[in-house]
Amino acid sequence: MSSSRWRTANGARSDMFFREVINEDLGCVSYVVADGSEAAVVDPKWEIEEYLGMAEENGFGIAHILETHNHADHVSGRGRLAAAAGARIHAPAEAQAAYEHEPLREGDEIRVGDVRITALATPGHRPEHLSFLARDGSRSGEAWMLLSGDFLFVGDLARPDLAVEAEEGARGIFRSLRKLEGLGDFVELWPAHIGGSLCGGAAMSRKPSSTLGFERRFNPHLQVGDEEKFVRNIAAELPPQPPNFERIVELNRGPLLTEAAPPRALTPQRVEELLRGGAVLIDGRDQREFDGAHVPGSINVTTNQSGVGTRAAWVVPPDAEILTTAGGDEKARGMVRMLEAVGFRRIRGYLAGGVAAWRAAGLEVKTTPALDVSGLARLLERKEASLLDVRSVEEWREGHVEGSIHLPYQELRDGIPEKLRGAERPLAVACSGGVRSALAASLLERAGVEGIMHVADGGVPDLERFGVRLTR
Repeated sequence: MSSSRWRTANGARSDMFFREVINEDLGCVSYVVADGSEAAVVDPKWEIEEYLGMAEENGFGIAHILETHNHADHVSGRGRLAAAAGARIHAPAEAQAAYEHEPLREGDEIRVGDVRITALATPGHRPEHLSFLARDGSRSGEAWMLLSGDFLFVGDLARPDLAVEAEEGARGIFRSLRKLEGLGDFVELWPAHIGGSLCGGAAMSRKPSSTLGFERRFNPHLQVGDEEKFVRNIAAELPPQPPNFERIVELNRGPLLTEAAPPRALTPQRVEELLRGGAVLIDGRDQREFDGAHVPGSINVTTNQSGVGTRAAWVVPPDAEILTTAGGDEKARGMVRMLEAVGFRRIRGYLAGGVAAWRAAGLEVKTTPALDVSGLARLLERKEASLLDVRSVEEWREGHVEGSIHLPYQELRDGIPEKLRGAERPLAVACSGGVRSALAASLLERAGVEGIMHVADGGVPDLERFGVRLTR
């Protein structure tokens, strides 16, 4: 988004600057609001370089950092940004933060030039949650923008179960929505997440913004006026809770994290030594490349699809020593930051030169037999393979192969069920497109399960095109 600069009704020039900064991997959005020589950053991501570059390019200093709540899906960059820019941190008074900050309560105001940013208590997603209303005094005294954090999204609402029981959180969200009734339909909505984030549901749009008027008309949750019905709607069938969310909340509530891990280049020999000592190598290459050759025991979390940090956090213990490799050293270094952003704090470095360097050093590689959907259909027809379906419960209900084994990939974190070991037939691992199944297949191989095949192209929903009936 370009900066906002315009002429007001009396002819004066407004120098308000507003821009969203999107973390595409996690679906998180932060904001920069500036006027004149000062700026505020709302909900900063872990990687702060974009904010610093923006400040230098536009000639303002970052004076304020505002947090809407203790985030549960990503580690805040507030500590790094405060150290780099000398900014003051403002956080909800009820956040129980252990770092130096200015506590914010409903009605408190931060001024950035002619811009007034006012805190609005909107509990529900978390008890301490604040949203922020922005007013540009050079234009009007009316609020014209709502930075809604993890409260109200485009097309959806926040999940209510990451801090309190789902029903209690849902009631909090219902009551918080009542506070918006006095705001005009023209008020712009800028949430802290877009589609793909763990903090909302499947209805969350990938659009970064909306207006309150549009949401009142088209967001189905905002059309439910009965509290009991509202609670039933948003508290029902919530997705699984991420296993690392409590750890991330504690990192965000605790002392400031001001340093990022140096992305150290490691030789194949050093990586092999660390792996023998229990480190975990996360391989971000395309699943087909991984199937063709990979370091034994490595886990495939491809960077071809967003959610790298989230998928890794589902299956790798948060206190594990981590190594990365990818399709080039630059991508491997980028993975270090993605993993830091979801709470991994013991990242040792990356495999310099990748799997090619590993092979050149004469070290062992493994391959995983790969299938396409037509090949899977033939094996199932001839009963030459068993199918492990690692999709979600919702996807399974929409259509699955009779007799297949259902185990969402996240559950492999808890160990490998005995029914997957020592099977009479090879085990073909599939999802809907090859990404989650690649991760699951690599976890099974790492655990020593024999006879694994991976459906790398397409997945279970495509089987009907090849004559395999799906049960619903």
